[in-house]
Amino acid sequence: MSLKIAIGGKGGVGKTTVTALLARCLAADKNNKVIAIDADPVANLAAGLGIPEDQPITPISQLTELIAERTGAKPGTMGGFFTLNPKVDDIPDRFSRERDGVKLLVMGTVQSGGSGCICPESTILKALMNHLVLFRDDIVIMDMEAGVEHLGRATSASVDALIIVVNPGARSRAAADKIRKLGRDIGIKNIIILGNRVTSEEDRELIKSSLSDFPILGFLPEHDEIVAADRGARRAFDDIQEAPQELFEIVGQLTAMKN
Repeated sequence: MSLKIAIGGKGGVGKTTVTALLARCLAADKNNKVIAIDADPVANLAAGLGIPEDQPITPISQLTELIAERTGAKPGTMGGFFTLNPKVDDIPDRFSRERDGVKLLVMGTVQSGGSGCICPESTILKALMNHLVLFRDDIVIMDMEAGVEHLGRATSASVDALIIVVNPGARSRAAADKIRKLGRDIGIKNIIILGNRVTSEEDRELIKSSLSDFPILGFLPEHDEIVAADRGARRAFDDIQEAPQELFEIVGQLTAMKN
């Protein structure tokens, strides 16, 4: 099954934990091929997936020899001549780490000129994202920055959904409108809310009423295991089948998009 999901949200709402849980739950079906993309500058999706810290992952933007080989220009340079259509189709298999059926790629950030610079690093990242979204017959789930900065117009129309993770806090709910605007500006049509860390029916109603013009994908409850895992820098629910039933219901709705 091919499914492309971007996940955004205000910092601190549990976006990375949600990304990891969704990826692992999707991969529990052995028929699915799942690629998780850590496109957040503060990369910590590896811990959520249970990839050990002693297996360091070099971000794609820091693979200097590969970038120079594929683009014809040294990373860190701007201007000059280099290819804008580098070969990237082998990168997901060569440079990912895998656990329990989820392949993780860490994108990294461009150090010179900002994320929008025309430079070898940004060219590789853009080409890789295009390849993953447009040409891979996989489930690709992307942990984005607070917004959707890594997605461009060339790929956004092929994203099946932008999930905005919110919790009952007012600031996270206010951020949803800004993230939706960013998503719409680049052409993402299906923008939905996932309520996280809800503790009561009151929390659910608060999110529904304050974001009444958004479709609601579902709610994930606050859970002691998730809190403990976060404190211990480990993945929650080592056996994913022990995760809350709400997670599996949300995954069912996502997979139904392609059926």
